[in-house]
Amino acid sequence: MDWFFELQTDLGAFAVSCTIVAAYYYFLWRKTRNNPTYTIHGVNALARKLWVENIMRNSAKDIMAVQTLRNFIMAPTLMASTAALLIIGTLTLSGQAENISHSWHALSLGGSHSTELWIMKVMLLLIDFIVAFFAFAMCVRLANHVLFMVNVPEHDAHHNLSPSAVARRLHRAGNMFAIGMRAFFFAIPLVFWLFGPYFLLISSIGLVIALYNLDRSEKQPEDEKKIAPSSPLTKESSVVSMPSKGSK
Repeated sequence: MDWFFELQTDLGAFAVSCTIVAAYYYFLWRKTRNNPTYTIHGVNALARKLWVENIMRNSAKDIMAVQTLRNFIMAPTLMASTAALLIIGTLTLSGQAENISHSWHALSLGGSHSTELWIMKVMLLLIDFIVAFFAFAMCVRLANHVLFMVNVPEHDAHHNLSPSAVARRLHRAGNMFAIGMRAFFFAIPLVFWLFGPYFLLISSIGLVIALYNLDRSEKQPEDEKKIAPSSPLTKESSVVSMPSKGSK
């Protein structure tokens, strides 16, 4: 049991950090149950659905659809390449455990300096970057599917070619991109853990605070709530209800 007492500070800090992140996502889950657009992810999902339906019902916008999807694919392609480079760098870092494990803990007030713990930290960081690479690669795959489906002239040929089905596929691509970005964000506490367990706790709290401000969608201003938007149906009904000059 000596190894447990040696690693208890690091393992405790890791458990607390995971609890903080899990509590934050439980909070988001509770909020989105009552209000799906509470987060920016819900707003993006709604925007993708409306965009696909508009594109597939208007054949004159096929060029705009291709350009938009091409620009969308460029982002996960770049991020997947970045994740691959980070994977290579992390593998290189794992081979230097004996040389730098002690020097990187110079600022640490506690925690273990063992080589086994260093290898475990690097492995977790490696898994994180692999998840990011896989998510970005899947995002490119799904977006390439949508690139062809969105321009299909006969939507009734198959149920997977309907606007709602294509919108769901594009939504999955967006979710994969979000997962990849989250994996990059979660790499920040893991990198700080290489310097010590207390840096892991501080960076985890800072990350949750940053995500709380980034994930929430903007509230509707009060001046916009007072102005009721005019509906085209309301305008048409008012025109129809107006009596003509010849009517008595």
